[in-house]
Amino acid sequence: MPAMSSSSAIRLPAVFQRLAWSNLAAQSAEQISLAAAPLVAVFALGADARGTGLLQTAQTLPFLLLSIPLGVWADRRSRRMLMTLAESVRVFAMLCVLLLVMTHALSLPLLAALGFIAATGTVAYNVAAPSLVPSIVPREAYASANGRLELARSVAYSAGPAVGGLLVGWIGAGWAYGCAAALSALAVALLAGLREPPRAAAPARHFMLELRDGTSFVLRDELLRPMLATAVFFNLGFFILQAVYVPYAVHRLGLSASAVGVTLGAYGVGMVCGALAAPAIARRLAFGRVLIIGPSCGLLASLVMVATLVAPSFWLATASFFLLGAGPILWVVGSTTLRQAITPERMMGRVSALISTATYGARPVGALLGAALSARWNVDACLVAAAAAFFVQALIIVMSPAARLVSVPDRTAMAC
Repeated sequence: MPAMSSSSAIRLPAVFQRLAWSNLAAQSAEQISLAAAPLVAVFALGADARGTGLLQTAQTLPFLLLSIPLGVWADRRSRRMLMTLAESVRVFAMLCVLLLVMTHALSLPLLAALGFIAATGTVAYNVAAPSLVPSIVPREAYASANGRLELARSVAYSAGPAVGGLLVGWIGAGWAYGCAAALSALAVALLAGLREPPRAAAPARHFMLELRDGTSFVLRDELLRPMLATAVFFNLGFFILQAVYVPYAVHRLGLSASAVGVTLGAYGVGMVCGALAAPAIARRLAFGRVLIIGPSCGLLASLVMVATLVAPSFWLATASFFLLGAGPILWVVGSTTLRQAITPERMMGRVSALISTATYGARPVGALLGAALSARWNVDACLVAAAAAFFVQALIIVMSPAARLVSVPDRTAMAC
């Protein structure tokens, strides 16, 4: 029987519904603010490409620096409290930007610093939320719960940037941040009413010992290790492509700014379609086959993009980004479900944080590789290198024991 066939028949508890709605509000707030930031930097502050690049660095740096410490915190203390504090931090940062805009006191360094603070809240929420799911949802409903969370993220990725851009263009930059602050405040209110089941108090241990245990658990596990490697190579390939796509689309594919936006928007549309299809696919396929779909779609998407080198086409580029959204969202749902099923509950935060750190850490590396390859050779080399990375990630998962799983294993009772 396929792994997750029963999950869709189980009604998710009310406590999870609060988590799901808070997740939608939090993800939407993040995407609106991320879309507004470069627009504010360029149109209100006169920033150049270097300035927006530094702004982007500030808004992603917390994922590299803070995922692991916050993951250890999530294993030691209340995850609901960590998420509530995280969103409160984001509300504070967004309101500060709104105030600075209204008083004409905003500068690029202040925008970057507040973006860093807001992203810190995002990191804490993203680490704690998957760790909280196993304590409030029955094991057989993990996949359904993760699908709901990923659907919310997909909707936010699709609509958030558009909403942020429209708000900046129509009513001003400040109110885009005001909207983001309101959504984060709604997430705080929803989390305040969420009851987290009590956990047995863990013995106090040194931070580095807990970090070592989490790292050792991931690297020694025959299922988690390929999950980690697949995610790293996927993000390397994706961000090599992202680093060069816009100039490639304009100068080689001959696309206008609006057409480029449509091709990029296909990524979010693909995510929504994949998240909606996930329950039906999970009912019909063995769990290991579900895990293969995402990396395979990533490889196919990269080959479609390479095809534009010989047949420049708006439709091929759009199809490539659609596949990059639709397939990998199934991977996120499946890999998160697997991680929750086989990781001891007391280590959930650390394991989630380690995988998040490796995944997000591959993104700036991929972007730098894209910049270096385009400078040394050309954009063609970048597209081929991205395809090579996607080939590696597909090969890793196909050759791994995870691909042969019929159902979700249950090893949470095992000692690490």
